Amino acid sequence: MAPILSIVVHATWDDEANIWVATSNDINGLAVEADTIEALEPKVKAALADLIELNGISSPLKEIPFYIMSEQLSRVSNPHAA
Repeated sequence: MAPILSIVVHATWDDEANIWVATSNDINGLAVEADTIEALEPKVKAALADLIELNGISSPLKEIPFYIMSEQLSRVSNPHAA
């Protein structure tokens, strides 16, 4: 496995459960939930620290940056629709 230089985390809003859910294709086992996007970041950081150690991830960096990419579907009314 190549050394990790950064981690991309995908945060998606679950409309039914009213929570943010974070996952990543870059590290196995990440599944974190929170009520707000602000509350999600520290939970993701803690989970990543544990998963890096548990998965034996190697990196030449002392601190591995991670990016939280959020996605939330919203709708706006169209006054011109029939």
